Amino acid sequence: MQNNKNTLQETIARQRTALKAIIEEPLRAAAIACAPVWGDRAALNAELARRFAAVPHCRYLYAMGVDGVQISDNVGAAGIRDADFGRVRSHRPYMRESLPAVGFLLSRSYITMRERRPGLTAIQLVRDAGGAALGFLGADFYLNELPLTRARFEEQRQWRQLRGDPSIRSQVFHQTRSESEMDRQLPTVLGVVEELMVDHGMYHIMLHFSSSRAVYWTLDDPYRYRLFDVQALTTPDICLAYPKHAYPADALVPKERIRAILDAMRSLRFVDEMFYLRSGTLNLFNGIVGLTFSCDGSHYVPWDEFLKMDVAFWLGTL
Repeated sequence: MQNNKNTLQETIARQRTALKAIIEEPLRAAAIACAPVWGDRAALNAELARRFAAVPHCRYLYAMGVDGVQISDNVGAAGIRDADFGRVRSHRPYMRESLPAVGFLLSRSYITMRERRPGLTAIQLVRDAGGAALGFLGADFYLNELPLTRARFEEQRQWRQLRGDPSIRSQVFHQTRSESEMDRQLPTVLGVVEELMVDHGMYHIMLHFSSSRAVYWTLDDPYRYRLFDVQALTTPDICLAYPKHAYPADALVPKERIRAILDAMRSLRFVDEMFYLRSGTLNLFNGIVGLTFSCDGSHYVPWDEFLKMDVAFWLGTL
């Protein structure tokens, strides 16, 4: 199932293009200014300090030889720091990417060594008057300091399948389903869950059939998850402990279809003694059903597609 929303990769590419547009020209100008004093540590530091403010949102600016060894100090908003002079940067992620013909590279994000936070580095090739390569300028950025649009990424609603632990998959033919307490009382459990989702503001549920528990979130307190043990799940009176809540108008799952989804999970729990559902999730707002099977493989399926898949389909897929 496809839609018009951008993929995660397209969203990232758009942000990188916006960042490159504000960094490339100032860094190229800094490289031209530094070329005449290349190799003179004090003069390089001074030139980098003069140019630092023109490279927006930069954490550190520095110069490296063609071998990736730093030949200047780190220049930042707080001044000049000499801790990294002589540092070998050739093994760092940004120095291991291929430099384009234009001489400018905006690296992929990586985890910084000092702060251990996501960052990236822009690299600009420095040439002398004759066009020979002298080395590189490096400009470090921390992702949390970049003024990107940060538009919320919306996942596409499509079926995704993820493989689990290979050691579990290899043992799947040597196991059989053990009946859990939840299995023995599933009609009651699913009735309680449906009631809470339709009339009491529970919008996300994770049913762990094998261990007889559930984790859930409610609209009245959406930032905290809560745990149901099997005793709570098999006690319909528990619905009295939750306030009435109108069914959310922006939920993607129609409330009339919640029971059908839960019943389909129940069928998958008993579909086969070796291949069976271990846990299932349902989120009313993104309309995704999550399934984890005994082979540790997981599926994330839009609710309407899930209801079209019968037991024979899942046996064939598994």
